[in-house]
Amino acid sequence: MLSSFAVLTAILLLLTLLPLSRIKHWLVRGLDFPRLQLAVLSGLLLVMQLAMLDLTRGSSQLLILLALGCLAVQAWWIWPYTRLHRTEVPLTKAASADRQTVSIITSNVLMTNRNAPALIELVQQHKPDVLVTLESDMWWQQQLDTLSADYPHSIKCPLDNLYGMHVYSRLPLHNGAVQYLVEADVPSIHAEVELSSGLRVVMHFVHPAPPSPTENESSSERDAELLVLAVSVAKCKQPLIVTGDLNDVAWSETTRLFRKVSGLLDPRIGRGMFNSFHAAYPFVRWPLDHLFHSRHFSLQQIKRLPSIGSDHFPLLITLCLEGKTTGEQTVTLEPDDMQLVKSDLAEQAVSPEQVHRPERSAGAPVA
Repeated sequence: MLSSFAVLTAILLLLTLLPLSRIKHWLVRGLDFPRLQLAVLSGLLLVMQLAMLDLTRGSSQLLILLALGCLAVQAWWIWPYTRLHRTEVPLTKAASADRQTVSIITSNVLMTNRNAPALIELVQQHKPDVLVTLESDMWWQQQLDTLSADYPHSIKCPLDNLYGMHVYSRLPLHNGAVQYLVEADVPSIHAEVELSSGLRVVMHFVHPAPPSPTENESSSERDAELLVLAVSVAKCKQPLIVTGDLNDVAWSETTRLFRKVSGLLDPRIGRGMFNSFHAAYPFVRWPLDHLFHSRHFSLQQIKRLPSIGSDHFPLLITLCLEGKTTGEQTVTLEPDDMQLVKSDLAEQAVSPEQVHRPERSAGAPVA
């Protein structure tokens, strides 16, 4: 029995320690995702060890300490996305007619999914200001164009390679651009959304390719796209939102680095994980779809919406534009962080100056 526990503990220890390395291969980076599941397995193993091993033996005590260590490491990464952690973004204190809000539904539709009516029904029910879809091809565009009466402003990039992207908006869009920052077939969309007051919110919509056996062998491309955007948006003084399917979990080192460098806030901190993938497997889920924003906003609501037949759940987030800076980051930029960023960007030969900054255009009102 001791040998069986030793093997199980060794496996969990390996799965826990490998992601702490800076190895970018998909086999290693994929272990960033199931930290909640690995924490549960570590906890179960610990309980079994305490119940079944001879606690007077040194070898048993060592295995128990190792299992406890695995549990502690996994819990450290995910606990900010529990209610045990303090929040980064304050809740909107009171609603009033003169408060400026912006609501967004972000949905990875799964290109082969044909249940467009389910998404359209959610849009008609919740009436977001902005709808962003990922993996949307020409077929999806034709279905979503039925919303054009209510969403007359749009930026469309239909692709049949799983990286199509569409933005539909009730509010006017300005200075929009579709870019291919790192990979020639992976777009991002950048634009300003004009609120009813005339103020504009800068928005960046992203969907980098993941490290996987069917996509990129390493996470280099994904990391570079996220970090080049982080450096660029850090310069923006306007209200700003970044949203999309990052193909990375909220607690990964790269996403943490994105938050540190960009200075943006995560409304999920202290509130929950809001796991958006995989919709079909309740016990194998993690947060792949994200929204980060500047300190100009408070949070009115964040909600995971029902399945639309995709492998991702849609997310609905409503933010309220405040008259003063709100929120406080729970991560701190370390001295070595920018060196890591520079290295990742140099590897993919991409510069922050290449990122379209819609707010640079003349005449954009600033909050």
